[in-house]
Amino acid sequence: MTQVTIEYYLKMKQALLFALIIISSFHIMEAQTIEELQAEQATKKDTLSRLEGEIKDLQGQIDAFPGWNTGAFGTIGVNIANFNNWFTKAIPNSSGGAIGITINGFANYDDERHFWRNSGALNVGWVKFDDKDDPADEEEFRQATDIFNLSSLYGKKLSENWAASALVEFRSTILSNFNNPGYLDMGIGGTWTPTKGLYVVLHPLNANFVFSDGESIFESSFGAKVMADYSREFSNGISFKSNLSTFLSYKGADRSNWTWTNSFSYTLWEIVGVGFETGLRGNRQETLDYEINVLENEDATFDTIDNKLQTYFLMGISYNF
Repeated sequence: MTQVTIEYYLKMKQALLFALIIISSFHIMEAQTIEELQAEQATKKDTLSRLEGEIKDLQGQIDAFPGWNTGAFGTIGVNIANFNNWFTKAIPNSSGGAIGITINGFANYDDERHFWRNSGALNVGWVKFDDKDDPADEEEFRQATDIFNLSSLYGKKLSENWAASALVEFRSTILSNFNNPGYLDMGIGGTWTPTKGLYVVLHPLNANFVFSDGESIFESSFGAKVMADYSREFSNGISFKSNLSTFLSYKGADRSNWTWTNSFSYTLWEIVGVGFETGLRGNRQETLDYEINVLENEDATFDTIDNKLQTYFLMGISYNF
């Protein structure tokens, strides 16, 4: 090799080595930057978690102050379907759907000597199934669910966990057959509040008034009222409410009734999330009335009916206010 060729080769080698050093430096700087960003992110997450805990504690202190606490939440469920010439179905031309709405509201007052808990619940729903090839088929939405409930509980505190109380509760439908039947409970007794969010009503003196139109098997009676209500909100956006309302008639099981509802919601964004609600009910008077007046079984009695469990559930978009 000539002297010029050797010098050119050395310069190229130095330039290549310099380029590799620069590239490696950028890589090291990038790695350091990513690690620094990840460390900063972890620090901010810890700070955010701590602030969320502090906010939750402050909200708990605010809720514990004497005065009114109000709010509302619910679920909306919608399912719509339409088929045209879908020949794998037994009915290839059809449309169907279901719409359900629940609304739960409350207005509660609490101080050192008294409490007053007021709540209302509404659950309505409609369904349809239209066979387009059958002119006589029902085309419109038909009512499926209709539940209406109002309750008011007043208590005079005797200790930290016990209070003398009075309860008024009304249950019926609202879209059709309002107050037919309708149930009005009025009673006095005691209320136990073992922990925040849970109260248990124990009223041995309770009048259960049942309203209905015309001749029916519904009958009012005296008995004991037992109601338990539990509600809880978690910091991760999960809310839960459960209510069990029971009337134990002194005339026996035929005049007794109970209803248990559970609501669950998970907030995904602001006040919107996903929700689920389910309800169970046992009522022998309603079962017998259905057998006689709907199924036209005039020979039905309390001893012959199959008192099946009444149930419903709704799943859909939830909202909180």
